[in-house]
Amino acid sequence: MSLNIVILAAGQGTRMHSTLPKVLQILAGKPLLHYVIECAKSIGADDISVVYGHGGKEIQAMFNKESIRWTLQEQQLGTGHAVKQALSDIPDGNNVLILYGDVPLIRTETINKLLDACSTSDLTILTTVLKKPAGYGRVIRKDDKIVSIIEDREANKEQQRVKEINTGVMCCSAKHLKRWLGNLKNDNSKNEYYLTDVVNMAVEEGKTINGIKSDTWIEVIGINTRKELADAERSLQEKMIKELMAQGVGFADPARVDIRGNLVCGKDVFIDVNTIFEGDVELGNNVTIESNNVIADTKIGNKTVVHPNCHLRGAVTGENCQIGPFARLRNGAALSNDVKIGNFVEIKKSNISSGSKINHLTYIGDADIAKNVNIGAGTITCNYDGANKHQTVIGEGAFIGSGVELVAPVEIGEGATIGAGSTISKSAPSKKLTIERAKQVSLDKWKRPKKKE
Repeated sequence: MSLNIVILAAGQGTRMHSTLPKVLQILAGKPLLHYVIECAKSIGADDISVVYGHGGKEIQAMFNKESIRWTLQEQQLGTGHAVKQALSDIPDGNNVLILYGDVPLIRTETINKLLDACSTSDLTILTTVLKKPAGYGRVIRKDDKIVSIIEDREANKEQQRVKEINTGVMCCSAKHLKRWLGNLKNDNSKNEYYLTDVVNMAVEEGKTINGIKSDTWIEVIGINTRKELADAERSLQEKMIKELMAQGVGFADPARVDIRGNLVCGKDVFIDVNTIFEGDVELGNNVTIESNNVIADTKIGNKTVVHPNCHLRGAVTGENCQIGPFARLRNGAALSNDVKIGNFVEIKKSNISSGSKINHLTYIGDADIAKNVNIGAGTITCNYDGANKHQTVIGEGAFIGSGVELVAPVEIGEGATIGAGSTISKSAPSKKLTIERAKQVSLDKWKRPKKKE
């Protein structure tokens, strides 16, 4: 049977106290809704519909590359009303699975269990058990069969003691769902059309209702507050770190590493504390990441060490490189094998060939550096003229002294030596010493300024 998935994402999320729509709040570097859409796609649904309301333009813009059918809930009149908006284009013979844009940790395995049960029942709902279920609709059973769902604010004292709660995730035929939603009433304390009321209608019609309990409550909890978002963040981080450790990745302290994207690791990788990974990061075999680093959209080659307090974004390194401490590799930084980037060195949009060393206090931008070049402390490639960027080319085996300014466009020949303190604005020939310094002058009559009283 064909499957349509409806994701409810129209809520404002007032308890977040944010101008950002709730489903765009960030969890591990991605919007909440991203995780739900990815789960829906993994199931292989014939159609995915997202019901939007508050902040609709922002939500659509964020996911404009996804194959999604967008449905507007102009007035927020409850979950039942929201689902009804998306049903008109769904054939009666299809099954409908309802998910929530603020329930990001739900697993594909759990949804597949729900769908399997849906094939033998008229209505299947996903439940879980909470120690403190306040705020959630209670699942009322009789002889282990579900007979109703009672919203928390509508429940009496006996019903409030029930620990099994409704997650809101459910599956049934579009034909049944359309009929039930058409009969919903809003005679409750919030004057809303509750989706959970379809359970009572199914009971009255004598339909078969199946309740599937999730293996863990954390995957089905909706995120409505900053506290819940933080709890979900920690839970997701723990899950990702455990998966990496199962693959053989070593962590000094698993609780002090954050993955905000996708991290792929080779064998014998070690990651020290307070490291943040963003975007798509790939670490080769025997890579060591020491403490206090931020690494984003970067690929690091085998046996490379990133020393403490470095920032790498949009970079690629070869094998056996040494980076840092306190180094910055920006977009377009490409290091070959056996490259040394030392403390307080910044590299941007430059190719550094194998065996070259840039050890201290240096900026290299828009440069092409050949093999076995040594660049001294305090060297700067002056790549920007105020309007355009220009390239610096340094030949194999060149030696650049300390405190040198290379005014691009400029080329340093193979095996050339540049004397310390030089400002080089013309090409320097191969295998020769090039020096550019003003005549040193001492002024006898000069007096040091004094502080005014």
